[in-house]
Amino acid sequence: MGLHPLQRLVRETLAQRSYPGGGIADRPNGQFRTDATAWGILALQSAGEDQLVLEKHRARLVAEQDHDGRVSVYPRHGEPFWPTALAILAWQSSLSSHDALRRAVQFLLKTTGVQFPRTSDSPFGHDTFLKGWPWVAGTHSWIEPTAFAVMALRGAGYAEHDRVREAVRMLLDRQLPHGGWNYGNTLVFGRELRPMPDSTGAAVAGLAGMVNREKIARSLDYLQGEVGRLRTPVSLGWGLLGLAAWDLWPSNSPALVERCLANQTRYGDYETSALCLLLLGALADDVDTKATLFLHSSRTHASAVLPRE
Repeated sequence: MGLHPLQRLVRETLAQRSYPGGGIADRPNGQFRTDATAWGILALQSAGEDQLVLEKHRARLVAEQDHDGRVSVYPRHGEPFWPTALAILAWQSSLSSHDALRRAVQFLLKTTGVQFPRTSDSPFGHDTFLKGWPWVAGTHSWIEPTAFAVMALRGAGYAEHDRVREAVRMLLDRQLPHGGWNYGNTLVFGRELRPMPDSTGAAVAGLAGMVNREKIARSLDYLQGEVGRLRTPVSLGWGLLGLAAWDLWPSNSPALVERCLANQTRYGDYETSALCLLLLGALADDVDTKATLFLHSSRTHASAVLPRE
């Protein structure tokens, strides 16, 4: 499947799931969701969508933002605030969303997961005191929301901020000894857990341009070995995005994406966030898509990051 058919697929599918006043549903005939809208904006931006359409969706995200800057999955329930980082990415190129972006950045900078000292009898192998970001307020920091936040804050000019630097250390600390990441644990009761391609893809995407390749070489090897076997949109999407961030996007990516899209005939239409993630992965070798997600090339030296505002 070539680039132009994918662009048309993005626009046609999301147009069917969009609300007239802005915002995107989580599935066909579904409900509005902030994460689906943010991923939809990023996918549409990579597909060259008209700015008026993008601004309408961005405005809906602004309207859903809480007074403290967070963007939650559902406005009435503020604890799952992980879409805040996605909203920052969706607002990056929008002057009209600048104030919302600024407040979202400040929210992330002052927010973290729950930390606790690791004791000698702790069942966990990772450093439980390093700060990242959680899925839900009041819980431990995990890999994917931390990777989202690093990408968003880096794009907003905060790559040198202490919170981002510590989050990078946290991601490296959670890397499994034999390569890859899972949701955020390494060893439990002395046993190494297994890696997962979606968590690994998100982690290496967040770390691109922030660390030297040698620090994550085993993880990149793991992801390269797995990507050809992936059948689900989230795992394949993150796998392709992660590899593209390190200039390792596989040449057979279009065929892998087409195979994954074809599975909808068996399993039904993919949720919007999953579909957008898959399509972004399919376009991930494109310079504009990398810029949209701030997937800095592995050729970028780890110290050559964006300056803090």
